[in-house]
Amino acid sequence: MTPPLPLFVVGIGADGWDGLSPAARRELAAAEVLLGGARQLALLPAECAGERVSWPSPLRPAVPGLLAAHAGRRVCVLASGDPMFYGIGRTLTEVMAEDAAVRRPLRVLPHPSSVAYACARLGWAVEDTEVVTLVGRPAENLVRVLHDGRRVLVLSAGAGTPGEAAALLRERGFGPTRMRVLEQLGGAHEQLVEGTAAGWDAPAGDPLNVVALDCVREPDAPRLPVVPGLPDDAYEHDGQLTKRHVRAATLAALAPAPGELLWDVGGGSGSIAVEWLRAHRSCRAIGVERDADRAARIGRNARALGVPALRVVHGAAPATLAGLPTPDAVFIGGGLTAPGLLDACWDALPPGGRIVANTVTLESEALLTQWYRRHGGELVRLAVAHAVPVGGFTGWRQAMPVTQWSAVKPPRPGAPEPGPQEAAAPPRSQDPS
Repeated sequence: MTPPLPLFVVGIGADGWDGLSPAARRELAAAEVLLGGARQLALLPAECAGERVSWPSPLRPAVPGLLAAHAGRRVCVLASGDPMFYGIGRTLTEVMAEDAAVRRPLRVLPHPSSVAYACARLGWAVEDTEVVTLVGRPAENLVRVLHDGRRVLVLSAGAGTPGEAAALLRERGFGPTRMRVLEQLGGAHEQLVEGTAAGWDAPAGDPLNVVALDCVREPDAPRLPVVPGLPDDAYEHDGQLTKRHVRAATLAALAPAPGELLWDVGGGSGSIAVEWLRAHRSCRAIGVERDADRAARIGRNARALGVPALRVVHGAAPATLAGLPTPDAVFIGGGLTAPGLLDACWDALPPGGRIVANTVTLESEALLTQWYRRHGGELVRLAVAHAVPVGGFTGWRQAMPVTQWSAVKPPRPGAPEPGPQEAAAPPRSQDPS
């Protein structure tokens, strides 16, 4: 059986054909089919005589069909810069891993990424620079990385991204931030536009741009730390909010790790899911809430705090849990006494999955005590008191104590001992090519 031909992926920059290596030029010239964006295909000279096929939109669903249609032919895929950095290379890898019918060896010939070019122009160390892509993603993703004194590169979705970023910075109290828009990096028409977020009024420029931010927070703007336990007033809520100190202890028990999925059942204001997502950009979360107003509020809090990817499911548990992806951890913040809820959450967890449940009522506390006796784990009572004025003196005001049960689901009886844990698969990329 003849082995399948390799699929070549060639990175190309704004400098076009002149910036390509000899190896990249050879593969493009020899290709029978050239796949890429219209802008990238237009950079190739006539000597690249292969059939030119532009990516359709949406891209990802069309990839298997395009690969199948050109099976047995020499195919080169064009990508912006480094194909494996928020690029088509990852999409192709995932598609071919899922579909054996279109699988073939992948050969990637990268070009310097826009991040490498931008850091070279600005004199920034790449390893100390935060990178956020807004290609196919909400601008609110930028909020999570806004910290005083940090340097951020924003991969733009188009000419409107700088203005959109400036508006968000002003709204979040980062108006003094220095903004530099680097257009057509590496090309003959490269240019830089500079200003501050507060005074940004530059007209929309070239759609091929990167936005560089030197973040400066206004003195009275909220300061949002990177660890769990955001201030309570960072959330919009109607009283159904896991308070700051209990929230920090709850996230510690849930122990988020990169790539993991949380179910936040009885989400209230969504604070547990929000701070789970803020722990790492690859973390995922689903908030389940039966009240429509609260479900909408969870979405608003997620966007305001920089994690718009939080999925909100409106409906009563446990019925709404059926069909949800398998969680790595479950938090139950409300509705503990609903028939079958704890059973459904426990059954949904894989071996090694974590469950944490909080309550302030005696009825739910009795239920958690039963589950503690049955499955072990930890049963703790969290008590927080705040200093308040008492006449001319100061005394303690005790908040309602919270009973918390947490446990790790053991291996199934007779199952072999688990090996080293494999890294969770990251969420699929949205390709910027």
